[in-house]
Amino acid sequence: MKRRAFIRNTGFIAAGIGLSGTISASNLPAISKNKLPRWRGFNLLDYFVATSNDKSFASTEDDFKWMAEWGFDFVRLPMAYPRYIKFDPAKNITPHDVYNINEEEVDRVQSLVEKANKHGIHVSLNLHRAPGFCVNAGFNEPYNLWKDEEAQKAFYFHWGMWAKRFASLSQKQISFDLVNEPCTREDMNDQFSKRGPIPGKLYRKVILNATNEIRKYNPNHLVIADGNNVGGDVIPEAFDLNVGQSCRGYFPHQISHYRAPWVYKNPDDAPNPVWPGTIDGKYYSKKSLVNYYAQWIDAVNNGIGVHCGECGSWKATPHDVFLAWFEDVVSVLTEHGIGYALWNFRGDFGILDSGRADVNYEDWHGHKLDRKLLTMLQKY
Repeated sequence: MKRRAFIRNTGFIAAGIGLSGTISASNLPAISKNKLPRWRGFNLLDYFVATSNDKSFASTEDDFKWMAEWGFDFVRLPMAYPRYIKFDPAKNITPHDVYNINEEEVDRVQSLVEKANKHGIHVSLNLHRAPGFCVNAGFNEPYNLWKDEEAQKAFYFHWGMWAKRFASLSQKQISFDLVNEPCTREDMNDQFSKRGPIPGKLYRKVILNATNEIRKYNPNHLVIADGNNVGGDVIPEAFDLNVGQSCRGYFPHQISHYRAPWVYKNPDDAPNPVWPGTIDGKYYSKKSLVNYYAQWIDAVNNGIGVHCGECGSWKATPHDVFLAWFEDVVSVLTEHGIGYALWNFRGDFGILDSGRADVNYEDWHGHKLDRKLLTMLQKY
């Protein structure tokens, strides 16, 4: 398929300002071909869980203030759609329920976007759980996004609703990340069942129809599609669709998800992480990362906008291994003008309150700050 550039260059590469006031120019790409800004920031978990009322991850004005002061300019908001509709959580959700929008919750999302924008931070709205699909199990869907037209129509309806709500915002303020980590799964209710890629023509159709719905309300709305096969693979079928693409910073997963209970049935089976070094009989180094991201680098060089929508490691990974590996990940992305969003800001992957057992935390307004991680990120 013939490739072409899809978004006119906005004329800038986002550069963060750290506590010292500068970032080392040697770590920035001299000239980036990336048609997306080199956004740098975090995922926010305010709407991540389908039915939870847990307010511990509720983002505050201070969160956005600190992000901006530390030099970051991007947040991704992975949302579970049941959080902003009205339905009976004691019963399985129905196709009718999926259209029952809770305007009060939508207002709260809008307020969150406004707070971020106030501090110069771009917001990427994402459906982590879309009608008929989520990469995570644990919630009963009434249909399958990849098989049922009814689910696809609901998916387009939701994106039209969000696009209309934010029709007046610019590409610097908001983007629409369609669906988190698309994939097939043998058993949608089994977190550990085998996963695979969505057929390319099918994924293209869903991307195209959702994008058309979004751009009914603003033809300049910026749309991003997560890579196929759990975010890992470039989507060549979408190269001509005027959308950006989002990769992941979780390779190798033996480091990023060491002992993570949603990855290992028995966490004790997780191999010991080292960097660089041999894990499960295979040697990994920065060269391995270059090879892994080659397809994404090639996409950038051929006019496709690329951003890394999620990255980082869970709290069980030894801190020194995590920092050594993650600096290599971020440096490879940066060399090609690709920005990143850590999962998350406050929490198990974050720079605040991560709960890592081997970090000498700094008190930060009542939170526990991982200063070493912050300082490393500010270099890029």
